[in-house]
Amino acid sequence: DGSDEANLTLSQARAETVRNYLIRRGVADGRLTAVGYGESKPVIPAETPEAHEANRRVELVITKRASK
Repeated sequence: DGSDEANLTLSQARAETVRNYLIRRGVADGRLTAVGYGESKPVIPAETPEAHEANRRVELVITKRASK
């Protein structure tokens, strides 16, 4: 329920936390990018507690397959 700037900061920190977790588990850091979108890309565009909870998420997007 904070400002757009505060929510963007939290979103970026959440994404970086997941990225760091994956790096600690052996994924090469150069293969991962963390991007926080704040309130700009809600999965549920509503102002309810359930929507706020659903919008606190991290999505992983595979952009290309690693070469062997």
